[in-house]
Parts: sequence; structure tokens; C-alpha cells
Amino acid sequence: MAGYDYVAINGRGHPVRGRLSADSETAARNTLARRNMVVVEIAPSSAKARSAKTTGRLSAKALALVTRQLATLVSVSPLEEALRTLVAQADRPHLKQVLEGVHNGLLEGRGLADAMGGQGRAFPPLYRAMVRAGETSGALQPILERLADGLDRDQEIRGKVITALVYPCVLAVVAMGVVIALMTFVVPKVVEQFDSMGQSLPLLTRGIIGLSRAMTAWGWLAALLVVGAVLTVALLRRREDFRLKTDALLLRLPVIGALGRDLHAARMARTLSTMIAAGLPVLEGLNITARTVSNRALRRATEAMAEAVREGGGLSAAMRRADVFPPVLIHMTASGENSGRLEPMLARAADYLDREFANFTAVMLSLLEPAIIVIMGGIVALIVLSILLPILQINTLALG
Repeated sequence: MAGYDYVAINGRGHPVRGRLSADSETAARNTLARRNMVVVEIAPSSAKARSAKTTGRLSAKALALVTRQLATLVSVSPLEEALRTLVAQADRPHLKQVLEGVHNGLLEGRGLADAMGGQGRAFPPLYRAMVRAGETSGALQPILERLADGLDRDQEIRGKVITALVYPCVLAVVAMGVVIALMTFVVPKVVEQFDSMGQSLPLLTRGIIGLSRAMTAWGWLAALLVVGAVLTVALLRRREDFRLKTDALLLRLPVIGALGRDLHAARMARTLSTMIAAGLPVLEGLNITARTVSNRALRRATEAMAEAVREGGGLSAAMRRADVFPPVLIHMTASGENSGRLEPMLARAADYLDREFANFTAVMLSLLEPAIIVIMGGIVALIVLSILLPILQINTLALG
């Protein structure tokens, strides 16, 4: 079938632009007529238009804003009209293209989740799954509200972390640059002066000089080895078995592993809470969550949980056997199952884990800046001391 671009007037008298597939122009006109649309203009889609497909992701900020606006508009107007309004007010070309594609998909008779799926990677799989859950249960507006709340929360946490990391990262880069400049330019010049004096140098000075000469002679090789190691690990992580081992190793690290587990637990708890509120089973929520987890060890644990629930086990018991979830989530899930209030208990657990993550990262980032200053200051102090010690030694000999 060929593609046709059209301009038509819908039943409310509003002009509508779109694209549909049909065997011929006559068939396309008949399709539009069955939708109570009066054709103003219709023409075969150009090759460029047929091949164009949105594959880029929407930014987190843009997705959160669109979701919030759509949740507000669908509460007071039909979905097609709400999307048309979003298309009209979109100010960025990429965002406008994505929204037009979703709107055209609705006009072609597809559901909202399916229309979003036709836009490549613009909408994440978990996002589309929750939208589909809202459509299936007839609770699209509250689902969109929950999605918008979650996206706003993620944006807030991400913004705080990035803001807190900017200064320490700049400080670390500048300090490393200073250390490298001292070791490769300043220390060799000082060494020339010491060599001409023929004096025995202190141990610290000899060690710094040896390190400086190694950096000057073999620094390029060290840089190549680091780049090669990073590329090798990146290539090996394409193998499922290697990635599973490295992801499991990451979870065992003292701080990073705990943060990764808590983030996954919070996301899973919030997803399950939203799914249950929409009237969908826990098993479907687990399957959807498992497909969106990047850490392979956590994905295996979530899939094992889904299998245990499929066999008739309880959610809290499956979490306990997985042995990767924080105790607070397990206890609150068990309490929700026993009291018949699983959905609100999962939401409370997700809120608690999000607060704990935010507080922990705030404390750690506040300690990062002074730690960098102390470490780099100590390194610079050692370099300066290694230069001063021979000078003091020479002065002592001269005075003696």
C-alpha cells in the first residue's frame, strides 16, 4: 500500500493534517469519508516523508512537560483534540514531529500507546506500557498524572545531583591538570638543577623524580592502555554472560551497589503501584519492569520474581527469595498483602526509597568536594615538599 498525505475537515469543523496508507487515492478518500472527514487536499507521500521516522528520544524534561500537559488536557477534552492542541503549541521541531506522528496514529484508528510506539525511541517501553494500562482500564488521565509526577520527581533528583556534581568535577579536573603540569614540566626542570649539584637526594624526592620521568616517557602508553581497557570492557559487555557477571559485581560494591538496588526497588514499587491502581495484575507489572531494567543481575531477579508469582507465590515472598531488595520494601509489601492495601503500601515504599536515595546522595556529594580538596592538596603538598627538601638540605650543608 502507498502512503498519502491529506488535509481534511473533521466532524467538529477543525482542519486536520495527517498521513494514512491505502491501495489508491480513491481508497484513501473513502477511508477518510468513513471517519466523517471532508477531504480538502490529498496527495501521495513523498519519498522523503515515507522514509522519515522519528527515532530519537525525547529529553526527560520535554517528556515530563508533554505528559503533564496531556494529563491536564484529556481531563477536559477528547484525546484527539488534546493531542492536536499539543501539536499546535509545540515550539521545537523534533517534539512537534513526534506529537504529529502520535496524532496521525490516533486518526488512523490506533490506540495512544500503539501510536507512541510508532515514534521509534521517543517514548520509553515502560512509559508506553503504563499508557496502555491506562487505556485498557479506562483510567488514562490518572495514569498520565502518575507518570508526570514520576517524571517530575526524576527530573528533580537528577537536577540536584547534576548541580551538586558540577563544582566537584570541575575542581577535580583542574587539580589533576595542575598535578600533571607539575609532574611533567616543573619537576623535570628542578631535577636538572639537582643533578648538576651532585648531592644525594632524599627518598621522597627520588620517588617523585622517578614518577615524573615515568609520566614523561610512558604517559602516552598509559593513556592508550586505559582507552584500550575501556573499549575492551565495552565490547565484552555486549556478551550476555560477561555483562551479567559485571552487573552482579557492581551490586556487591559498598555504595554503588546499594544505590543501584534502591533505585531499582523504588522504580519497581512505583510501577507495580500504578499498575494495580489501573486494575492490572501484579504479574504484568513485574514483566514490564523486568524488560526495562538495564542491570542484568537485577533483571534476572525480577524475572525470577515474576515466575514465582506466576506459580502462585506471594509478592513479598518472591522479593525475599530474590535477595536484592531492601528490607523496608519487603516488609511494607508483606504488610500490604496481609491488609489488602498493596497499592498504597507500594507507593509509600517507593516514596521512602526515593527520599532515602535523595538524602544519601546529598550527604555523599557534600562530602565529595572537601575530599577532593584534601586529596589533591595532599598530592600537591608532597610534590612541593619533594622539591623543598633538597633545597633545605643544601642550605643546611652550606651553613654547616
